[in-house]
Amino acid sequence: MKKLGLLLISFIFISKVAYSTTYNSDPEIFIKELVSDSINKLSDKNTSEEDKKKFIESIAVENVDINALGLYTLGELRKSTDKNNLENYQQAFQKYFLKSLTSRLTDYSSNKFEIIDSEKKSSNYTIVRSKIIASDNQPEIKIDWRIYTKNPDKPLIRDLIVEGLSLARTQKEEFSSILNSNNNDINILISKLEEFINS
Repeated sequence: MKKLGLLLISFIFISKVAYSTTYNSDPEIFIKELVSDSINKLSDKNTSEEDKKKFIESIAVENVDINALGLYTLGELRKSTDKNNLENYQQAFQKYFLKSLTSRLTDYSSNKFEIIDSEKKSSNYTIVRSKIIASDNQPEIKIDWRIYTKNPDKPLIRDLIVEGLSLARTQKEEFSSILNSNNNDINILISKLEEFINS
């Protein structure tokens, strides 16, 4: 489960905004607005830790395609798993994902973020390229956002590529390792997720 850390840390940039905010449907502006709102919210010292957790959950549910991410990280097993087990997995994955986000509240208000450009890969996907500008404490970090645009009015985040590393793919490999070690028993994976949720 540790490999999701970088993904979760990156998602913090988009997770501390108001409970319900509508963003521009253009993928590049969408990311710019999300990050700008997030950094502004991070500097608000009047926001409690509990409210920050609620912000994270709300924005993640609204703007990250958690269901698709869960299915992708399950790999080929998603095609042969019965409906009930798949639903149980999806529910556990969402709780796992949200708890992982809320357990990593970190102040990034001092970071400077810059959109570089965007590239429409197809009618369904756009890559938005960005970077966290280098500071005294950290080097420049390049982040590409994979935005799902099948519904052009509601872009959704499907993946982050941080310094060339697909974080969704990294999580998929970790889950695959768990499954391969347990005869592809999805219930074992669900149990591992629930252990983290209840810890």
